[in-house]
Amino acid sequence: MTEKLSQPHAEREYIPGLGKHFLTPLYDVAHRVFGLHSVHQEMITLAALRDGHRVLDVGCGTGNLLRATGQRHRNVDLVGLDPDPKALAQAGRKARRARLTVRLDRGFAQELPYDDASFDRVFSSLMLHHLDSTSKDALLAEVRRVLRPDGLLVLADAVLDEHGQVHAHGRGPGKVGMRGRMREQLRENVGDAVSQKIAAAGFTMDSTRTTALRIGGSIRIEVACPNVRDA
Repeated sequence: MTEKLSQPHAEREYIPGLGKHFLTPLYDVAHRVFGLHSVHQEMITLAALRDGHRVLDVGCGTGNLLRATGQRHRNVDLVGLDPDPKALAQAGRKARRARLTVRLDRGFAQELPYDDASFDRVFSSLMLHHLDSTSKDALLAEVRRVLRPDGLLVLADAVLDEHGQVHAHGRGPGKVGMRGRMREQLRENVGDAVSQKIAAAGFTMDSTRTTALRIGGSIRIEVACPNVRDA
């Protein structure tokens, strides 16, 4: 396995997967307890991957989605990006154990270090609520830029009910990060707000579905393709 970890040009603040840096080693435990494997499997199915596709996981964390993708599709090119070096180190170990070739880059979703139209598929799993509204828009604009015209964005994030209550991570990992800024950022996910943001960034919505976690609520999965009329 070959693996490249690149460094961001400048440091900036970011929220790690469980809200606190010292909890990063527990992320995989939370992944199993909440049944996120099934969410990842559904995302992979919806991506309709083919041999030769180049796949980016934005906010790849400890690499669970990358590993699951590689195990189902051995002939795709896998790239993961995350600002957390500890999470990337775990992702690298998983890739080696699974005998997968994965490129891992340290960087930020708002400034993807990749060429225009260089990916066939982009995944984003449970990281959008880590960003404020301006950064969400920047992420989606960057994903639009790096996707090929026939590409797909497959994005999963927490579901909020009409009262703005969290319907994912209701007790457990998300609760750790549900204080202050992250709570406010997550409240932006009410109703069709995420779909509307994706569409405003130059995408055509393909499908939206909700999938239940083993415990703690549901996750909404959005599938969208670049709007070629905006190209």
